[in-house]
Amino acid sequence: MKLSRPARRALLVVHVVASAAWLGLTLGLLALGLTATTTASAATLEAGVRAMKLFADWLLLPVAFLTLASGVVLSLGTPWGLARHRWVWTKFWLTLATTTATLFALRPGVNAAVAAVAAGGPLPDAGDVLFGPVVSLSAYVFMTVISLLKPWGLTRRGRRLRGAARRRVPAAGPS
Repeated sequence: MKLSRPARRALLVVHVVASAAWLGLTLGLLALGLTATTTASAATLEAGVRAMKLFADWLLLPVAFLTLASGVVLSLGTPWGLARHRWVWTKFWLTLATTTATLFALRPGVNAAVAAVAAGGPLPDAGDVLFGPVVSLSAYVFMTVISLLKPWGLTRRGRRLRGAARRRVPAAGPS
């Protein structure tokens, strides 16, 4: 499948905006998590974890899925391919892993923190509200860097496809 230039550009804008939103949400979660873990005020602690819950419940997953879907469609509709270049393949798996971690680790951790704080207790574990954003932020910055630098070359599949394409093109000889 080959995307037309306008479709590719539109999808690229969607992908970059969704990725930047995911990065921004993660920075916001990190700021709220740091505030929640370092404050002496019960009201600030509760406000911080409740705000994290809003981000985690309403914003993170739609933005994560939009980033994942737009990246897959963009890679399949362009010469980059999904499994032709190591940097694209790495981004795909990291995006899938961070989306899965958001769903099964970050959200439950934030929900547990909210439940504990709403019951009048302290945070059960500071890691519940800090670990996810720190790991996610590291992954997103890494994915941004490899998107810009495009390191590592072709995958084995990419080399095989490139070789097959070269064999299909007849060499131009003297006429």
